[in-house]
Amino acid sequence: MLTIARGELIQIFRNRSVLINSFVIPVAISAFFIYQHKVFAELGSLGYIAAIVMFTVCAFGLYTSSVTTLAARRQNLFLKRLRSTAAGDSGILAGLVLPVTVLSLVQVTAILTVLGVVTGTPDNIGLLAVAVLATVAMMVGLGLATAGLTNSPEHAQVTTLPVSLGVIAVASWVGITGTEDLTLLKRLLPGGSATELAVNAWNGGVAVTDSLLLLGPTLGWVVVAVALASRLFRWEPRR
Repeated sequence: MLTIARGELIQIFRNRSVLINSFVIPVAISAFFIYQHKVFAELGSLGYIAAIVMFTVCAFGLYTSSVTTLAARRQNLFLKRLRSTAAGDSGILAGLVLPVTVLSLVQVTAILTVLGVVTGTPDNIGLLAVAVLATVAMMVGLGLATAGLTNSPEHAQVTTLPVSLGVIAVASWVGITGTEDLTLLKRLLPGGSATELAVNAWNGGVAVTDSLLLLGPTLGWVVVAVALASRLFRWEPRR
């Protein structure tokens, strides 16, 4: 797995489109939110900014890049060749998505650290870390599922739009309006409970036990995504 991951990391830094999706777009959007933090804090809260930054990086840097990578490796038959080695299926997939996952975690950590320096530290850093890890797990799972429906790297630009834009829209909706109204709907939508968890972690004022209950819907989406990936994922190009 680590050998596959090391090779994939090298490929990431050689691919301009992946670099743009993984680094330039998320960082640029996050920098804008941090620069205009007073405006967005009045619109929602500092916790909302933290949540939208988290989902921006995970949607573009992690989810979209994972789908693009897996589609490219399938198209050039690299996935098929890997299956002829001693590596198991789970090890192959883990090795391919590990680099972009680690890079996304580093990005989220760095950007949230800058946000904390500019605006003040979050109320509960540990709870915020839990929200980030749950979101990353959900987006990796959704990436594996979407990759099963994606024929090529070019096709990934289309197949990833509904989820990437959808989770950011949900994060904005929940982060700005809260969950006092339509509570169940907002929490069950992908990204809704993770956004509320991140907002609670940054702003405070909510019991930790109550916030941890919000992990349920997010982890539920992880289970759904993995189940879909097991049915939809293909190791060879579609004909």
